[in-house]
Amino acid sequence: MDKIDKMKAAILIKHRALVQLKNALQEMNPADIAQLLGELMGQGDDFGEKELTLIFRVLSKELAAETFAYMDSDLQMILINAFSDRELKAVIDELFLDDTVDIIEEMPANVVSRILKNTDPDRRKQINELLNYPEDSAGSIMTTEFVFFHKGDTVKEAIDRVRSIGLVKETVYTCYVTEQRQLVGTVTLLDLLVADDDKIVEELTDTNVICVGTHEDQESVAHTFAKYDLPALPVVDTENRIVGIITYDDVIDVIREENTEDISVMNAVVPNEDSYLKTGVFKHVKSRIGWLLVLMISATFTGLITNHFEAQIAALPLLVSFISMLTDTGGNCGSQSSAMIIQGMAMDEIHLKDFWKVLFKELRIALVCSFILAVVNFVRIVLIYRNEEGILMIATAVCVALVATVCLAKVIGCILPMVAKKIHVDPAVMSAPLVTTIVDCGSTLIYFSVATHLLDF
Repeated sequence: MDKIDKMKAAILIKHRALVQLKNALQEMNPADIAQLLGELMGQGDDFGEKELTLIFRVLSKELAAETFAYMDSDLQMILINAFSDRELKAVIDELFLDDTVDIIEEMPANVVSRILKNTDPDRRKQINELLNYPEDSAGSIMTTEFVFFHKGDTVKEAIDRVRSIGLVKETVYTCYVTEQRQLVGTVTLLDLLVADDDKIVEELTDTNVICVGTHEDQESVAHTFAKYDLPALPVVDTENRIVGIITYDDVIDVIREENTEDISVMNAVVPNEDSYLKTGVFKHVKSRIGWLLVLMISATFTGLITNHFEAQIAALPLLVSFISMLTDTGGNCGSQSSAMIIQGMAMDEIHLKDFWKVLFKELRIALVCSFILAVVNFVRIVLIYRNEEGILMIATAVCVALVATVCLAKVIGCILPMVAKKIHVDPAVMSAPLVTTIVDCGSTLIYFSVATHLLDF
């Protein structure tokens, strides 16, 4: 076989392989394709930018756009740099508007400029409007692609409108009824399908509509979705004109972001938008070292309290054995309470007006828990240190201090998050590390004070 025949054979084999690959990918979900490509890119030299671009180009236009929306920003950047202007425009045109905005927010200025340059003027105007809304507001996560009718339309006219524009809208299951752009109510696609063609849309309209303002916080939007079990939520301006909708998939992203942020803050880590593996070592250090320094310095007070009672420790060294048990128990109890209160406030179950009710409840919980812990601890101390002189009084002092420590920890754990809410600080800040540090100081002071009085130092 001569050289030309070999080249023809190689081209034919490659073409057949691409056809098989295309057919296989067409059967996959876009999210799975995006995950697959991301995993292949992470495997090393066998799969690189060239292979990623080649595989992406064999996808159909619609599947390529959906897959692109699910990719992380690094893969999107690689493809955008590999695309011609025509390819980039083809992908952007197929994306829903809110997905385009999400992508733009993750890209550097030069890439954003190129994306906007290859976007139609009307679409570019809508993108810029969404980008102008405050970060984390309802306006920043909404899409302007929704189906609406005038209240005087017939059912036939409404269904024809859904048929003509439904494919380019993000959702058609819930449609919106307007009058001079003002939101009148909602009508479902099911209502339209089962109604007579000549019936007026206004007769099918549910006027008891739940909506949010453009500047409402996205966390509040998530609460609204959870409360009313909505598939989509209309967003209105100050004059009750509908300007967009928020769909459930965007709210899921919001909930995930808010939960991730709260978990980070509760563990004394500054929230980071990048994933763990994509964040550099020094950036991780920067996000953690601030709180670690504050907590380390604040823990110095525990040492000062211990030094103050140096004479008691010298007279009865056994006292030192129980310090870590008291501080750890107190920290754990405080963390439990703060976590429950923060979760309750996040779920909109606990409000500032419930302060005294919550405090009284935590006190009762603390008394029951501390009594059980004290009884078990008393028996444990007596059994382990039964040969020590005066062990019954020592055990009594430790258990009295334990009861007081648990009560203090529970009270602090419930008060601090609510105080934070009152002064408009994220309640997650008043969380486990800070509560633990405060309780450590308090429990040490309580312990030695009780021991001093009961043991007659």
